Amino acid sequence: MSYAVITTKIDPQTKKEAQITAEELGMPLSVVIKAFLKQFVRTKTVTFSVENEEPSEYLIKVMKQAEKDWRAGKGSPVFKTGEEAVAWLEKQRL
Repeated sequence: MSYAVITTKIDPQTKKEAQITAEELGMPLSVVIKAFLKQFVRTKTVTFSVENEEPSEYLIKVMKQAEKDWRAGKGSPVFKTGEEAVAWLEKQRL
């Protein structure tokens, strides 16, 4: 079977962590990447799990500011139809 080479740029820390994780699972990183690509072709979807992820400090800050703005009534208006949204944008001269 012949093979093609895929070249991608990734930061060294992510590559190192991915290699370590793959080794912990008992396989080389190339097997993980091949399996991911085959699943991608088969399902035509990309699935990421963030089960154990914690939001970054930046995200927490942005979410707190968004909630503060929402409570102060600074949120975007709600529209029932696309026409309502377009009319509002035109009124705002946007």
